[in-house]
Amino acid sequence: MKRATPAPFVLLLLVAVAALVPMLKGKPPTPGTDPINSGDVAWMLTASALVLLMTPGLSFFYGGMVGFKNVVSTMLQSVVALGIISIVWVAVGFSLAFGDSIGGYVGNPLTFLFFDGVGPETSKSLAATIPLLLFALFQLKFAIITPALITGSFAERVRFSSYLLFIVLFSLFIYSPLAHWTWHPDGFLRKMGVLDFAGGTVVHMSAGWAALAGAMLLGRRKSHINKEAHSPANVPFVMLGTGMLWFGWFGFNAGSALAANGQATTAFATTNTASASAMLGWMFFDWLRGHKPSALGSCIGAVVGLVAITPAAGFVTVRESIIIGLVASVISNLAVHVRTKSTLDDTLDVFPCHGIGGMVGMLATGIFCDKGLLEYGFTKPDADHMPIFLAHLIALVVVSAFAFFGSLILFKITDLIIPLRVTPEQEELGLDLSQHGETALGADLLFGAESPEDASHGELVGSH
Repeated sequence: MKRATPAPFVLLLLVAVAALVPMLKGKPPTPGTDPINSGDVAWMLTASALVLLMTPGLSFFYGGMVGFKNVVSTMLQSVVALGIISIVWVAVGFSLAFGDSIGGYVGNPLTFLFFDGVGPETSKSLAATIPLLLFALFQLKFAIITPALITGSFAERVRFSSYLLFIVLFSLFIYSPLAHWTWHPDGFLRKMGVLDFAGGTVVHMSAGWAALAGAMLLGRRKSHINKEAHSPANVPFVMLGTGMLWFGWFGFNAGSALAANGQATTAFATTNTASASAMLGWMFFDWLRGHKPSALGSCIGAVVGLVAITPAAGFVTVRESIIIGLVASVISNLAVHVRTKSTLDDTLDVFPCHGIGGMVGMLATGIFCDKGLLEYGFTKPDADHMPIFLAHLIALVVVSAFAFFGSLILFKITDLIIPLRVTPEQEELGLDLSQHGETALGADLLFGAESPEDASHGELVGSH
């Protein structure tokens, strides 16, 4: 008989009941007086849907890279974030990110508790031409994909239940404060003059540093220790995921203009150009070093370009986006090469691609943006801000330290509550069977199991 696990369902039930308690209503915000722009609304609804598509795209991207016995588990780790983070964001995450500022560091959790006051009206400070509810839903899609990005670093060895707990903690204590620092009008990084158009710091740097912390804490896979050759389960999955990510990224970056305007168009164009440049840069750099041009490398390069242009997308020209994508792809390619020579087991190279790619993009923003390093050097662009490039250097250090050490603490807390790593036997069997009782082909087709119970216990028919 299987052991019952009531805690997750009970917690969800408590959240559902709490949402109905009148005393837990937040403070109603002051409605905006600006009229809603129907064109902006139409574009932002589209952009929100595009960004949501990126998370299933990421599941294919990661799922195709891992070994066959871990495809389902890896893909589910991305897809389940759609459910977990959606509830967390509605309950309190949006308030922590965009509620009334507490010292510029975090939002008041009571401001929009359970989306109270988040409705069809505009908000002068957050969403002047679209409903505040639409702004909150657009931002939700960013909150969903960020913890999903982390999963590639500890793929093939993380316990599913502990992962669910970690992404809740990460969303509350790492992602939401970073979003507040960077995107809230009163956030301290934004007031410093830091520019992050669509999430180079908030999304990619935070996920990259958390991935590094997770890979270090969970340790190496047995196959990595034994230096066993790794073969991706399904390269066409990776290519499909890349296409979905590239497509969805137009909503990710161009949607961050929060309007159907010229800046959104610029972000759309720079996004495509940087990704194209990075895809070719990765492929041709591999060729230069004597390797065959691979589909896997091309796909990784394209995603690195998307990562790097994210913070700069609306602040740089199309011409500048070419060099940003190219430089990011070469640096990340070299970082992956260094990682393979080390003992670090970042399974799918999340830190070299997203962490370092995000940092390259952040610095590139400070170089190429209006009033940035190329134009003003280290002089002040105005009386209210420090030199923009200097602000970006400071932010890079602050965000890196916060995301890495904060995530490390959260991983340790999670491990104390629910062990992070599966047992050696479960790892050998594969997470698809040991965590979910499923396989990519179906247990009965793969093993000839007599029933789902045989597969869910990891027992093969005839194994006795």
